[in-house]
Amino acid sequence: MKKQLTVAIIGCGDRGCGVYGRLMHDSFPEEYKTVALCDVQDFKLARYGEAFGVPEESRFSDEKVFFEKKRADLLVIGTQDRDHYRMTVKGLSLGYDILVEKPLTASRKECKGLLAAQKKYGGKVFVGHVLRYAPAFRKAEELLASGVIGKLIAIDALEQVWFAHMAHSFVRGNWRRSDETAPMILAKCCHDLDLLQYYAGSKCKLVSSVGELSWFKPENAPAGATDRCLDCPHVDTCPYSAKWLYIDHWKRNPVYPFTMTVCPARPLTEEAIREALRETNYGRCAYACDNNVVDHQMTVMTFENGVTGSLTMMAFTETGGRIYKFHGSLGEIILDEEKRYVELKLFSKENTKWEFDELGAGDPSVGHGGGDYHLVKELYEMLTENGEERSSLKNSIESHLMGIAAEESRRAGGNAVKVHRL
Repeated sequence: MKKQLTVAIIGCGDRGCGVYGRLMHDSFPEEYKTVALCDVQDFKLARYGEAFGVPEESRFSDEKVFFEKKRADLLVIGTQDRDHYRMTVKGLSLGYDILVEKPLTASRKECKGLLAAQKKYGGKVFVGHVLRYAPAFRKAEELLASGVIGKLIAIDALEQVWFAHMAHSFVRGNWRRSDETAPMILAKCCHDLDLLQYYAGSKCKLVSSVGELSWFKPENAPAGATDRCLDCPHVDTCPYSAKWLYIDHWKRNPVYPFTMTVCPARPLTEEAIREALRETNYGRCAYACDNNVVDHQMTVMTFENGVTGSLTMMAFTETGGRIYKFHGSLGEIILDEEKRYVELKLFSKENTKWEFDELGAGDPSVGHGGGDYHLVKELYEMLTENGEERSSLKNSIESHLMGIAAEESRRAGGNAVKVHRL
């Protein structure tokens, strides 16, 4: 019989329990068993404790008590960005192997500290760069590795945040302030930076970046707007209306994830959602929040092997989804998450297209195109069978060094910044 890994999860939110914990429990029950939970919100401990069969004595609301001893084989860290470094180092010191959400940190010093802690304590650390495991993104990797488009010259990447996602997560939500979490280039684009250097097949040596918070500011509010959406005369016409985003969407989809995040009540009711919008940040006018992260950013990269890359993070898009274009000496590859296809376009030859469904990407509404599922699946192999460590700590640090340099460049008005080596 295969070994069943025991799991402790700290941070029982959308990623820690809602994705990783759920997948382990529902899709891989022979491989994983969750035995301990830690979160500051009691309703999450109760909800997931019952769902995963974790006894009450193994549900913790105090981080210090949770970390008094090692409680499982694997530690899943799904807390806020600024917690990741501290908890990863502590988990390694206790002897855990670790799966930690990205980004790891916005500090070069802490990047170095993570590598030092792993060397000292010896545990395995994997970062939630789930797109490395997604079938469509693997198809692009396969085509590049085959050499079919010749020498790779440049990569253009567009991260379409989706205007409603911007308002939910980065204007009203937990990632609205870079001083509390991480800069936007790491909080939202850590996947993209990771993929760009991965696809380029080289470390990055130089970055230049520009971007601003241009729109979500008080001076851009419509005339007569109030501080809270439910009191506002524009509640039924503003594209950033909390009523539209959380109530109207929920009426069409009872498990709409943004609404389930905003309102912990179960079962959900319209009155419970309205009450949450009256009391929490999610009911605030998008022009009257305390947000400071950028709403658009453009970054240009030069890699050590001569490949160049560009990354545009754009909040003002009607839909979400990444669009990548790989330019080679003999052709192009296009990966389009919005339209769900990968296309090979060889010069003077017939094009070939693969739809996401035929690549095994799964339901477009969840799971990073299958990346979440395949990460959890392969994590077991990486921990028990020496599988390929695609998103190891060592592999993932590079994207953080790129992001730190990009934010320094943006703050310096776009001046080129060298990517530091540790």
